[in-house]
Amino acid sequence: MKFKGTTDYSHRQKDRLGVLITNLGTPQSPTGAALKPYLKQFLSDPRVVEVPRFIWWFILNGVILNIRPKRSAKAYASVWTEEGSPLLAITKRQHAALAKKCQQHYGDDVVVEFAMRYGQPSIDSAIDRLNAQGVRKLVVLPLYPQYCASTTASTFDALSEDFRGRRWIPELRFITQYHDRPAYIAALANKIRAHWEQHGRADKLLMSYHGIPKRYLLNGDPYHCQCYKTSRLLAEALGLSKDDYLTSFQSRFGREEWLRPYTDETMKRLPGEGIKSLQVVCPGFSADCLETIEEIGDENKEYFMEAGGQRYEYIEALNADEEHIDALFGLIQQNLHGWELEQDTDARARRAEALGASQ
Repeated sequence: MKFKGTTDYSHRQKDRLGVLITNLGTPQSPTGAALKPYLKQFLSDPRVVEVPRFIWWFILNGVILNIRPKRSAKAYASVWTEEGSPLLAITKRQHAALAKKCQQHYGDDVVVEFAMRYGQPSIDSAIDRLNAQGVRKLVVLPLYPQYCASTTASTFDALSEDFRGRRWIPELRFITQYHDRPAYIAALANKIRAHWEQHGRADKLLMSYHGIPKRYLLNGDPYHCQCYKTSRLLAEALGLSKDDYLTSFQSRFGREEWLRPYTDETMKRLPGEGIKSLQVVCPGFSADCLETIEEIGDENKEYFMEAGGQRYEYIEALNADEEHIDALFGLIQQNLHGWELEQDTDARARRAEALGASQ
């Protein structure tokens, strides 16, 4: 096996600390042609679909990839903006804000990049850029507040796979979750309070998280518990009673049972129980995307209103809000703490030259 090296390395190059933020990913355009390779990469991940590979290959390639890209393209087209994918555009703004924060606090010692687990910009391209800038110690922050094997662990898999092919890998700190950090909870609470100040409160607040198969929970995945902990802490921060809010799970796929209660079924049920006004927040999404804008903002609103609801509002994700950036930066600072860099690169170059290496 040939390992990927740094062919133009200089012993005089300044070592730097690196920060890599990642999110799930997006197709390059809202078309069936662009959706097919994106969905193939996503749904081929054994962390995402835990089905025997031989069986799943035939289902994915024989059925799903011949049907779903065209259907999904219509949904993506409904949320596409002049900047392109909302998730990509927002992640770029998050990256720019965090890079500015790091520049203000650390100068040129810290380099910040971003990548997507699926699609572009890829994790391996981000690692290339970090290596080229002399990053020797790296903090990786997947923007998933609650740990899940399908998302957080999959990101670690992609990093590990990339590092397996490199000659020189950085010292690594990998942040697995931040679902109960006070700054994150406070940012969510203040986002909701700001919405209430402008629009008033509804009969209930629904906290909707992306679902996973129930089987994953039974096999030991902590995601379900962390979602409920986030809901509890957020409710406490807002002073809500148990009757004031609900937790549900959205975006299920396939026929097996997923985490309950399902968001869509909850929407159809609530008006019959006297809940005529509803506000929805998605604390598991760090940036608005197809699942929040189209699925929660449009599709589930339609379910609720058709069932007899009278008022429905989606409260946007934290996105690149200043308080959200501050919370993420605090997490990054904590994980950068204690790392030191070699400052005297001239001395290092002289030592290398004495041993016969080029500078």
